Amino acid sequence: MSGLGKTRSLLGEWLDKRGIKQEWLARESGVTNSTISNAASKPGHMPTYSNMVKIVAVLKRIDPTITIESFWPSKNA
Repeated sequence: MSGLGKTRSLLGEWLDKRGIKQEWLARESGVTNSTISNAASKPGHMPTYSNMVKIVAVLKRIDPTITIESFWPSKNA
């Protein structure tokens, strides 16, 4: 949970910690606001693989160590 009492996923917590707006991520990645919102607020929600790739590509500009597994760990791991 974030400071406002809202449930956050790993992605949402990462964005909040860095002060990054979901709207910015949507604009930069070309992924819809609703997909970013779901990915940031619903633990366990998994966007399509192509949207994960777009999101991670943008976030790698901020932290080059980010991977898809950083936010959506494999259930097989």
